[in-house]
Amino acid sequence: MANTEAQLGRREKRKQEIRGRIEEAAYSLFQRQGIEDTSIEQICVEADVARRTFYGHFPNKHALLGDLAISRLWGRMEPMLTELMANHSNTRDRLEAMIDYIESNFAGMNEIDRQLIVTGPAALAQDREKQQELGNSALESFQHLIDAGVQLGDVNTRFSPEILASVVVGSLNILTVSWALDSRFPVFAKLEEARVLFEHLICKD
Repeated sequence: MANTEAQLGRREKRKQEIRGRIEEAAYSLFQRQGIEDTSIEQICVEADVARRTFYGHFPNKHALLGDLAISRLWGRMEPMLTELMANHSNTRDRLEAMIDYIESNFAGMNEIDRQLIVTGPAALAQDREKQQELGNSALESFQHLIDAGVQLGDVNTRFSPEILASVVVGSLNILTVSWALDSRFPVFAKLEEARVLFEHLICKD
C-alpha cells in the first residue's frame, strides 16, 4: 500500500514538473515573439516534450493561456497573503504591505502579462468549477486576513468580514483588468486610493 502511494506521489510530481516546463516554455516564447505568433509545435520544442504530452496536459493553446494566467498572476495572491500574515503583526501593516506588493508586481509586468490578465479568465469561461474555485480562494484568503484582525481587535466590526473581503477582491480585480485593457490607465494612482479606502473601511482609527 505504501509503495503504491509513493509511486502515485512520484507520478503526480513528475506530471506537475512537465506541466510547469510547458508553461515556462510557453511564457518564454510569448515574451520573445508574442502569443498569436507562438504555435503549439514551438512550445513543444522549447519544452522538449512530444505533442501528445502537451495534449495530455492542455486540450489547446487557449487552455494553456488560462493556466498561465492563474499560475503567474492570479495564483500569486494566496501565497502573498500567507506571507503578509506571517511577517506583519497587525491588519494596517498587512494591508499596506499588500498594496506595496501589488504595485511592485505591476511595475515588473509588460504587454504579454496584460494580455494574459485579459485572456486568462476568457480561457476559463467554460470551466465554471475552476472559476468558482479561484473566486472562493481569493475571498477566503482575504477573509482570513480580516478575521485575524477581528481577533486582534484592530478591525472595524461594523461590516462583516465577508463583505469587506468582497470589497477588497472586487476593487483589485477591477483595477487589474482596467489596467490590462488600457496601459494608460493610472493603476498606481488608483492603488494608492485603494490603500486609503481599505484602511479607512477596515481598520479601526
